Amino acid sequence: MANDLEKNIDERTQKQKQIDDWLPITSSRKANWWGPGTVILVLSWIITLFTLWQMVEMHEMVPGKRFDRYHELGQHAFGEKYGLWIILPQQLVVDVGTNIVYMVTGGTSLKKFYDTVYPQGKDIKLTYWIMIFASPHFLISQLPNFNSLWLISLVAAVMSLSYATISWTTSVHKGVQPNVSYDNKASTEVGAVFNFLNALGQVAFAFAGHNVVLEIQAQIPSTHEKPSKKPMWKGVVVAYIIVALCYFPVALIGYWIFGNSVADNILISLEKPSWLIAIANFFVFIHVIGGYQVYAMPVFDMLETMLVKNMNFAPGFPLRLTARTVYVALTMVIGMTFPFFGGLLGFFGGLAFAPTTFFIPCIIWLKLYKPKKYSLSWFINWICIVLGVTLTIVAPIGGLRQIILDSKTYKFYS
Repeated sequence: MANDLEKNIDERTQKQKQIDDWLPITSSRKANWWGPGTVILVLSWIITLFTLWQMVEMHEMVPGKRFDRYHELGQHAFGEKYGLWIILPQQLVVDVGTNIVYMVTGGTSLKKFYDTVYPQGKDIKLTYWIMIFASPHFLISQLPNFNSLWLISLVAAVMSLSYATISWTTSVHKGVQPNVSYDNKASTEVGAVFNFLNALGQVAFAFAGHNVVLEIQAQIPSTHEKPSKKPMWKGVVVAYIIVALCYFPVALIGYWIFGNSVADNILISLEKPSWLIAIANFFVFIHVIGGYQVYAMPVFDMLETMLVKNMNFAPGFPLRLTARTVYVALTMVIGMTFPFFGGLLGFFGGLAFAPTTFFIPCIIWLKLYKPKKYSLSWFINWICIVLGVTLTIVAPIGGLRQIILDSKTYKFYS
């Protein structure tokens, strides 16, 4: 039975197989269960876990076929043409947006590390720190697929757990700050509304795992006796438990200690003990190196698929070196030009993270499985859709406003 399933899965010509063996998403199906790195904060922890479960389930919903990419699932639900144009642009915005934000995060963390270790040292522009953060990616990006990133992903997850723990335990030790205020940071009601909208987008940004889950699941071997959804779901659950244990305390305790003056990155608000804060910022730097690669891999796959299958370039090292180097350089330059961390989170979070995370999986589920009207599944999915659509409409407004406000006082490449 297992052999029959494998034959059904692999109905490709020799040329197609050779190309798929070269592309990053389909080149390896030898991975063990993988927890998608912990790049997660929290608004609807349960909702996003639910929609993520749906995507894992739908990976092999058609016997003998695997939806190795998000847009392939979309094409199955909405048709070859519309499915591609519904999913692909949004997935690109999510993955590229995440990489840009990670450029800013990595550079900011390195700058904070340097300023903490050498407080009397020469002031170095954030622009240069972003360039330093980008440097190793020109090399690491040449790794062929997700399976080759397993060690980097593991280290990134450990670093995430470490700096999150340092953040909230150090905050507790620091104690509630004098004159702490829990009032709204904005001085006007309009400003308060926009800040709230931006915060919604930032929360949505934290749940980006949906945009790479099928691509990661594609690396896992699958048989009739042990389908890929079992080890993949195991990895998802572990990741979400880590999220709850780490990021919930950071968010809640950070606000309790610093009130409305807490920085977007809580480590910026912490100053002492300096050696521990320096270590935590270095951990953030290591963590986002792994995170960048995870979200860059689907983009590499899209680029190389287009170049090889549509433009007839020969697959090989020269193509991979050129395409990936140009991509890393592009995200670096954009991050250097617009390093508005909080605004970027809110804008990208609402614009594309909410659709691909909160409600597109639910629409696909309703369309393909057709649960009975007014059943529990029907109600849950429609609630997720309504919340997700609302978030998509309002959150980018707050993020864009924050970017505009930050840009008024920012000197480019400073």
